[in-house]
Amino acid sequence: MSRIGKLPIKIPDGVQVKLDGNNVDVTGPKGNLSHQVNPGISITIVDEGVVVSCKKENDRVQRALWGLNRSLVANMILGVSTGFNCDLEVMGVGYRAEVVGKEIVMNVGYSHPVHVPIPDDVQVSVEKNVRIKVVGIDKQKVGQVAADIRRVKIPDPYKVKGVKYANEQIRRKVGKAGA
Repeated sequence: MSRIGKLPIKIPDGVQVKLDGNNVDVTGPKGNLSHQVNPGISITIVDEGVVVSCKKENDRVQRALWGLNRSLVANMILGVSTGFNCDLEVMGVGYRAEVVGKEIVMNVGYSHPVHVPIPDDVQVSVEKNVRIKVVGIDKQKVGQVAADIRRVKIPDPYKVKGVKYANEQIRRKVGKAGA
């Protein structure tokens, strides 16, 4: 029995959940999201919220998908009600970033500026040329855009230069010891 899958999902005020076969549509103040649930998983709406259950509890694959689908539906409900954000920091002398149109332009020590496209349903803002904030309703897309921005220049453990998550701790390494 899945410990995560059996927990009911509370529906906050202003959020509507609609079921259409295997399709789940969630509408809230920030937007709407939809997800197609695996056929071995059933979803019902009850008084306390949304309950996700497994049709075959003795099937190992279905039990694994049970908790996954519950987490995906819970993230959809949380996303349309409050949204998700991810903060990044650009570290290094002369390193900077700016939003130009639908892409972020970064100067991070290469001989050319790097352009990273921004999807339509994700908003990116830059504060003081070094703090990047990624905001959206879909947790997967927000995380993927933040990972794509970080991948431009992964922080160096020797000089600690690059793009890092705001809450990430970079472990410094000692360079060569001179004789």
